[in-house]
Order: sequence, then structure tokens, then C-alpha cells
Amino acid sequence: MEFPFFHLDFYGNRLLIAVIAILHVLINHPMAVGASLFIARLESRGLESGDPRWDRLAYRVLFLCFIVTTTVGALTGVGIWLSTALANPAAIGSLIRVFFWAWFAEWLVFVGEVGLILLYTLTWKSMTGARKRLHIRLGYALAAFSWITMALITAILGFMMHPGEWSTTRGLIDGILNPLYLPQLAFRTCLAMMMAGAMVLVLVPWVVEKDEEFRPKVVRACCGWMLAWGIPMVATGWWYLGAAPKEMLERAPTALGTMAGEGAYFQILLFLGALMTVGGYVTVTGWVTPKRIPRWTIALPFLILAIYLGTFERTREFIRKPWIISGYMYANGLRAEDYPLFQAEGLLKHHPYATVKEITDGNRLQAGAEVFQIACAGCHASVPGGVNSVEGRFAAMLGNGPWQPKAVGQIIANMHGNRTYMPEFPGIPAERRALAEWLVQRHRVFTANETLASVPAVAGVR
Repeated sequence: MEFPFFHLDFYGNRLLIAVIAILHVLINHPMAVGASLFIARLESRGLESGDPRWDRLAYRVLFLCFIVTTTVGALTGVGIWLSTALANPAAIGSLIRVFFWAWFAEWLVFVGEVGLILLYTLTWKSMTGARKRLHIRLGYALAAFSWITMALITAILGFMMHPGEWSTTRGLIDGILNPLYLPQLAFRTCLAMMMAGAMVLVLVPWVVEKDEEFRPKVVRACCGWMLAWGIPMVATGWWYLGAAPKEMLERAPTALGTMAGEGAYFQILLFLGALMTVGGYVTVTGWVTPKRIPRWTIALPFLILAIYLGTFERTREFIRKPWIISGYMYANGLRAEDYPLFQAEGLLKHHPYATVKEITDGNRLQAGAEVFQIACAGCHASVPGGVNSVEGRFAAMLGNGPWQPKAVGQIIANMHGNRTYMPEFPGIPAERRALAEWLVQRHRVFTANETLASVPAVAGVR
């Protein structure tokens, strides 16, 4: 099944998805997956110690998590579905066909998670005394449901990077148990737990009474929690790194905007994780008392982890290129098995939404615009100067002089060889020449500060 086009002219589709997805993960990992378990542990500690201050702390953190996860967290979760379905419906359709029952189970678990967080929050003050232990069990059940939700989604993320045996068997279980599933799940679990501890640490001035004796205990509890999960996070990070395909790791420096060398970024992140672990150990053991630490430093662990997670997600998405589903579908939504047909007979001829089926002198620019829409617009902006537009990519190879269609066409023909994170050109030579002429004409008009009205637009958008 083919789908109509959706394209953000200046910002591009990728940025839309990235903003929504990273915001969702920054909320979901610390506030849903990590905090659920940490809050239940704090509530349990209050019951065991007989100190009601731990109980009040746990409730205040829970209430904040309840408000944020059921509003912004839920909306961004739906936003991921909406943005990805708009930007690359072919990929989402394929993933739904493979993981239908896994996604169905995830939706059921998510409904259970929402019900549990409502029950856990709203019964906090009524389930006291003999019923307190039952309430704590609700907290652990919420933590389990939150983790299962992440576990099911992580299987799909791992599958997109490395389908494994699914490529030959086409089986659901093989798709779920892909080579990157367990390493990524273990790494994300540890990272989410660490972020929960760091989040509570940031909230200490607002959710903990001004108690000179209790606040240091909370700081040590948060640091101890991060320390407990920090060491396995470093270990699972190495495990994940070792399981990733070599060709993906070779694209990591490009993803980070540096050519410092394969794996350099991961080493930096693992170093930061180790540094926070050592800092947590120093604090927990009392080598440095919380009183002597400047107040602003309590935000550093969460800030580092948030940057860590955001950059990790950006890198994970990039190194998968040129695929959206590795070995099966390219980032432009075209299946690998269809490429031989497109390259032999033409992309426009076999695409249902192409208005140009045969290229002539009169429609060459329009054909180029449609080839761009089908083969390129999934990743690139359609106007010069847009976010991730093609101008910067070609300028580095063509210099500052005027563009020539022949030179641009040669770059397009060899693009995958020079930049392995880009798919091969999917059409015939005539379509490649049409695309080159459209790009040259668009660039020429733009650099002359003239109106783009003379250049055919992509999907009717100027």
C-alpha cells in the first residue's frame, strides 16, 4: 500500500519526530520507568524506619510524576505515533504488521499502567496502617508495568537497527529477540533508574522540608541509588556497544558531528557515567558531606544524563541510516526489494502519487521535484537554507562556484559510496538528471535572491 506525502517545507520531517520523541523519552525514562520503583522504595523505607518524612517525600515526587506523565508524557507518546505515521507511513505500517500482537500487548499494559498510577496516587492517604504494605505493592506493580511498556517498545527499536533472524524467518519472536534487544533493554533500564535518582536529587530543595538532619539523608539516598545503577549502566553500555553492527559504529563520529574516531563518543559517555558513579560513592560514604557541596551542583547529574540520553537517541537514529528498518526498508520509505525494479524501469513510473510518469523536456523540472519528494524529502528539507537541506551537503563537494547539473548528477549517483548513511539513488539515469537539474535551478534562483516561483515546488509547498 502506498501513502500520500506529508512534508514540512523548512524544518523537515525528521526534526518534528526528533523533538517529540526525545521529549517523550526524557519524561518517560526518569518519571515513569525509573521513578516508579524509586518511589516505592522510598515509601517502603518510610514504613520500615517509622519516619514519616520519607513517606511525605515519596508522595510529593509521585504527585509531580503523576501530573507530568499523564499530561505531557501521554501527549508526546501519542505525538510520536502521529508524527511518524505522517512522516513515514510505510515504515510504521510495516512495523505494525510485524509487531501487531506485541503492540497490542503494550497498549493493554499501558492502560494497566495508567490505572495503577491513578490508584497508587489517589489512595496514598487512605491506605495507611495495616493497608500500607498493600499500597507499597501497588507501587511495585506500577514499576513493573512501566518497565514492561519500555521493554516492548525497546524490542521494536532494536529490530529497526538489527532484525536478526527475522530477515529469513519473518517470525514475531525472532523480531522481538533481535540481537540488540537485551543489551539495549538492560542499558535503558539502568539509565532510567539513574535518571530517577538524579531527578529526585534536583527536587530536594522543593520536596524536602528544611531539615538539616533529613536533607543530607535524602541526598545520600539519591546518590546511593545512582551508584547502585551506575556501575551496571557502564557495563551494559559496553555490552550494547559490542552488540551493535560494525558498520553502524563507523557512522557514530558522523552522527556526532566529529570525525574523532570510531567509538570516541561512547567512551566519553561511559567516562561521564563512571565519573558520576565515583561522585556518588564519595557522597554516600561521607568523604564529602552534602553541606560542603554547592547547591547548584545537585542539578549536574540530571543535566549530564539528560544530555547523554538525548544525544544517545540522536546517535542511535542516525547510525541506523540508510535504513529505517535495517536490510528491509530505506529511510525514504522504499523497500530494498523494490530497488531493482525502480532502477531498471523508473521510480516515477511505479509510484502511484507521481504525476509525471515519463520525462520530457517540458516536465523535467517537475519530474525532478517529484523524485526529490519520493526519494529525498524524508530526510531533507525542500527549500534552500532549510534544516538539513541538501545545499550544505553539495556545497562541501562543489565549492562556492556555480552548480552544474552534470556534477550534481555524478554526486547523486555516487552518494551512497561516499556517504554510506544515505541510500542509493532509486531511479533511472533520466530521473537522476531531472533531480540534478531541479536542484541546480533551485540553488541558482535562491543564491540570486530571486523568488522560487519559477521552480516547481515539492508537494505543492513553496
